[in-house]
Amino acid sequence: MKAVTWQGRRDVRVEDVPDPRIEEPTDAVIRITSSGLCGSDLHLYEVLTPFMTPGDILGHEPMGIVEEVGAAVPDLAVGDRVVVPFQIACGNCWTCLTGLPTQCETTQVTSEHMGAALFGYTRLYGAVPGAQAEYLRVPQAQFGPMKVPQGPPDDRFVYLSDVLPTAWQAVEYASVPPGGTLAVLGLGPIGDMACRIAMARGAERVFGVDLVPERLARAKRRGTQTYDLRVFDDEKELVEAIRDETGGRGPDAVIDAVGTEAHGGATAKLVQTAAAMMPRKISGPIAERFSVDRLSALYMAIELVRRGGTVSLSGVYGGTADPLPLLTMFDKQIQLRMGQANVRRWSDEIMPYLTDEDPLGVDDFATHRVPLSEAPHAYDMFQRKQDGAVKILMQP
Repeated sequence: MKAVTWQGRRDVRVEDVPDPRIEEPTDAVIRITSSGLCGSDLHLYEVLTPFMTPGDILGHEPMGIVEEVGAAVPDLAVGDRVVVPFQIACGNCWTCLTGLPTQCETTQVTSEHMGAALFGYTRLYGAVPGAQAEYLRVPQAQFGPMKVPQGPPDDRFVYLSDVLPTAWQAVEYASVPPGGTLAVLGLGPIGDMACRIAMARGAERVFGVDLVPERLARAKRRGTQTYDLRVFDDEKELVEAIRDETGGRGPDAVIDAVGTEAHGGATAKLVQTAAAMMPRKISGPIAERFSVDRLSALYMAIELVRRGGTVSLSGVYGGTADPLPLLTMFDKQIQLRMGQANVRRWSDEIMPYLTDEDPLGVDDFATHRVPLSEAPHAYDMFQRKQDGAVKILMQP
């Protein structure tokens, strides 16, 4: 089959790889019909390269048709249309039963001291072959795959794999009070969708911050009060502008939907770039012990949120030696919540929004749809934020 493989920093290729097969009774194999390109994939493209191996298959946002089913998967049948969560979880362990499938005790990558295995996401998360491919082996298929109706286009449901539950959890963790205010830093797919969900769930005002014109315009059309970071002399001026809209206090909650790809942070960027260019035998241990993130978005969130408010992190951070302003956080009594989205915990709550009325705008959420063969161009375009690329779907 054809699959998108990682070959090095900013080097992905579509190659022929072996077809997946049933390996365990709890496996299924699906034929991919759509697979998303995620902002997290860009971390592998450039930042987290020390944890990658040439030939790794990328991607973790799939949906498709069931082709084969293991003997211990009672609720799936060949021909079912399914969306597959980006994390691999059993559904039966203590953490799964308490709503934390991202910490699944069955699939935890204990050798790396990490949580549940993820599709297409470095050796830290199990080096499981990913979903930007023609076919996908789905472990723990007795729990993960979500059956969806035949009929509507893939766009209606594909975001259940990652975008929708990640944005939903970001809003849930933000704990915006009824009629409250929320600021979202970063209006890529997750930030944009978090704005939509927050408004649908009753936030009175949502402020969105970015520096990409197309993303700002897109969010503004959906009712977000947008701020272009480029028009302010510095970030403190932006913080004051939003505070002025909230009685001088700041918003009740801030979602950091940027993560380690934040602009600025020259020193951290230098460390990341240097580690990515070192031989893997050297870069891996250095990244594990001394890696740092570009933290400008997180620092802004801490500065911006009102006293006693909440900062919700949905953007991926990978550093192990990140300096945090704990004095400020303690003094402001900030609550900080974060983590990979627990997809199946939220999927039943999200499903009623995926109707023909389309209140979250999923049907036209994608800005680009490309064949799998154009994946290298799609990665480059998305990384450079060219051609208005906000969300890209690939079709094998």
